[in-house]
Amino acid sequence: MFSIIQAAGWPIWPLLLCSVVALALIIERISSLRAKRVLPPRLLEDVLNVSAQQLPTPDMVDRLAENSLLGEVLASGLRAVAAEPQMPEGKLRQVFEFAGRRAVHQLERYMNTLGTIATAAPLLGLMGTVVGMIEIFGSQTPGGNNPAQLAHGISIALYNTAFGLMIAIPSLMFYRYFRGKIEEYVLELEAAADRLLGQLRRYTV
Repeated sequence: MFSIIQAAGWPIWPLLLCSVVALALIIERISSLRAKRVLPPRLLEDVLNVSAQQLPTPDMVDRLAENSLLGEVLASGLRAVAAEPQMPEGKLRQVFEFAGRRAVHQLERYMNTLGTIATAAPLLGLMGTVVGMIEIFGSQTPGGNNPAQLAHGISIALYNTAFGLMIAIPSLMFYRYFRGKIEEYVLELEAAADRLLGQLRRYTV
């Protein structure tokens, strides 16, 4: 591996940094976007059952908020109604919308960075290719070719191009996958908040 890095020259170092960052972000997003951390099964049904007759206690609401992102959204509505009985429905809807925006922000954390790496990696590989071409042209002298410099230039060009694509392709695939998953979660969060809002209308005017 070290010999490959030597052959690729200095342009490989930004690509190595991108690969480490991309891998760390992919692992973090896989962990954070698990269903049980965003939309645990039956959580909404449990909340609807508990709040059907009366509002949950503050301790129960606190535990709900710590449960998952869905729990945070649902808990925001329950806290708002508990803090302001007979809250107008329009104001309660705004509470849910604001909590939903916070949840979306959490879901999309680091996505811009991952997308930037997917876009920048091929460009960094292209930069390495250009550096390699400069080395190749530099090997051409009036007295003939410099084989060592020619081989080094070819190595820089090929290794950086290949490594840039090796980083960009999986980064883009995971970026698209996470985007699709986030869109599904957002739709389900909106539907869950709307169901709880419908049940909480009995406490609003």
